[in-house]
Amino acid sequence: MTGPVIAHDLDLAALGRWGCEHVPGSLFWTVSGSHQYGFSSADSDVDLRGCFALPVRQFLGLRPPAETCERAAALGGREVDLVAHEAAKYFRLMVKHGGYVLEQVMSPLVAFGPEFLDQLRPLAARCLTRGCHRHYRGFLQSRRKVFENEVAKKAKTLLYAYRVVLTGIHLLETGELVVHLPTLNDRFRLPFIPELIARKASTEAGTLTDPDVAFHRAQLDAWGRRLDEAYEHSRLPEEVPEDEIDTFLVDLRLGRELSG
Repeated sequence: MTGPVIAHDLDLAALGRWGCEHVPGSLFWTVSGSHQYGFSSADSDVDLRGCFALPVRQFLGLRPPAETCERAAALGGREVDLVAHEAAKYFRLMVKHGGYVLEQVMSPLVAFGPEFLDQLRPLAARCLTRGCHRHYRGFLQSRRKVFENEVAKKAKTLLYAYRVVLTGIHLLETGELVVHLPTLNDRFRLPFIPELIARKASTEAGTLTDPDVAFHRAQLDAWGRRLDEAYEHSRLPEEVPEDEIDTFLVDLRLGRELSG
């Protein structure tokens, strides 16, 4: 659903093993970020994202357990940024129209847990709602602020801004979640996207030479308006299957408790 992704230089199995070693109860690991978006460079770090389930016993005491695990390390000569949420937190983000976690669930770059994802993805697909507009609008605004504050303008910052706004428009207009920027650009045909990707590929922090800031401001203004129009006319559902996801979580906890 997220579009074709080419990442032949990633050892997904090794990433999955590393994630499971550092996060007990891992349910799945996928790769997000620039590798998923189709504009990684030689020095891009790897955004490893996942979900884990704690034993029920850890929820019964006075102190609530930590719901997020974060770790950064070098693996195979490449920096890996790991972030995982406990299942309850992860599913809460899903039912709040959280495009960020929905993109992780749908990522084709699966490092661990394909069988679990096969169960979760049908529910996640039903969380693709009109409410996802808020995520994509907010992410666009944050990327634009970064771009405005940069002294040396980066191709990377613009690529993230264009990626997120085109993903949001495509989702709201078609119901399809596509995060791979070259695939999105097959539809939207922004002539400058290939050049930005090529410039970033030369170095992770690749800067733009005499960028036409006014041009990109106008472009992002126009695509932001298109995003809002797509929201107004979207036929996506308003509601998520919260009760079914709640049942899924309870069954998951009880099943792991009985099998453990």
